[in-house]
Amino acid sequence: AMHEGHIVSAQELTVLLQSLFTQNSRNLVLFLQDRLSVDDFTYLSESYGNKNPFQNQVNKLFINLLQEILQSSPSSLVLPAVDCEATRYLLSFLQESGDWKLTNVTDLNVSQLEVNASEGNLLVVQLQPLLSQLTECVKLCIFLFTDKIIERVTMDLQERGINFSVIYTAMRPSRISRRTDVVAELRRQLMATEEEDGLSYPPLNMTTGNYTCILFYASNFSLKANSSVFIDLTNATFVTQNVDISDSECSDSNTTLSLKYTKPVNGISSLEIRFLMTNKFYEGSARQWSTLDSVEIIQDEEKFAKFNVSVISAPAEYSFHCQLVGTSNLYPARLVPANNEAKNWDVFISSLQIQGFNIENNQFSYASDCTGFFTPGIWMGLVTSVILLWILTYGIHMIMQLTTNSRFDDPKGPALSVPQTE
Repeated sequence: AMHEGHIVSAQELTVLLQSLFTQNSRNLVLFLQDRLSVDDFTYLSESYGNKNPFQNQVNKLFINLLQEILQSSPSSLVLPAVDCEATRYLLSFLQESGDWKLTNVTDLNVSQLEVNASEGNLLVVQLQPLLSQLTECVKLCIFLFTDKIIERVTMDLQERGINFSVIYTAMRPSRISRRTDVVAELRRQLMATEEEDGLSYPPLNMTTGNYTCILFYASNFSLKANSSVFIDLTNATFVTQNVDISDSECSDSNTTLSLKYTKPVNGISSLEIRFLMTNKFYEGSARQWSTLDSVEIIQDEEKFAKFNVSVISAPAEYSFHCQLVGTSNLYPARLVPANNEAKNWDVFISSLQIQGFNIENNQFSYASDCTGFFTPGIWMGLVTSVILLWILTYGIHMIMQLTTNSRFDDPKGPALSVPQTE
């Protein structure tokens, strides 16, 4: 039981999860999303007049609990939540806290899952990203799809007679409450703080001498090898900085960010990831542009995977930012496999920001985003305007074709005869 508005810290969450490590049936299913808040459930519940979209028992129980709390509360209520700093590294904590058999569920064919009930199993289901710029209608569709996945996984385990526990959480909150009882000056400051919420830890910086030549940041930096081994490098790269960047190189024309990890997961003794950037002058724009040309992954100093990069470029004075970067075809910035070994890797980077040239004051410069200028909304507006303009033009053209009579009937004279040729 938590009181209203309580934020569960990482230490408190660790205590709450101890029961998972001591019970007889140690089977845990972790449904992991990029963004999620308690407000998403309350907004989509019947308390707000919406039809409850959740059908599986996991979400139904949570929704019913929220409705009971909301209806029994005598006044305005702020529900408890879990600190995003605690959930961001939840997967790493679970892997280190027990002898789990880790299984990543990547498709909907859950009937092929091999679960040995005699040992501890950790099933990680990566759910579809819930981006902040999506409309409420699209978010509802994503929640419906997510609900179906949760239902299929849990129902399959129940039909096998396997006892399990479920955690449904995310890396960061999807909704940020804004105070309304502050003056205008403070409101602007609060809104600016909310926009900068993503930078909860400093970026990784590579220095040569007294100045910084590379800045690198991501809210989630993870890999998957052979569609089975999940490697989360976020904590090691940005928080504990348990990464070797000594082989990184900087110059005015070429920059290489080298990230070396020692035993990131069981079965991999060493892992190196390289980001190769160039700075060139383009006559078409008459300015310098920095481009991320390729990404390389070297496993155990022998397996070499190379990815070509699409649409990751910015003016040399700017940094580059993109919400989703990876090997999926759905991401706006893609990593395209350039050799056979690269096909064995899946890369997922969210909220990527990188700069390899012209860094001032050890801070990112203005970010050039991967989102194009012509968004779907702009295209819809342009198409609608063209259609309306065509209708207007056609109407004016038809009006201009109208002609008036050149002769008229005289009631006192004979009837006017107009030949059909006229």
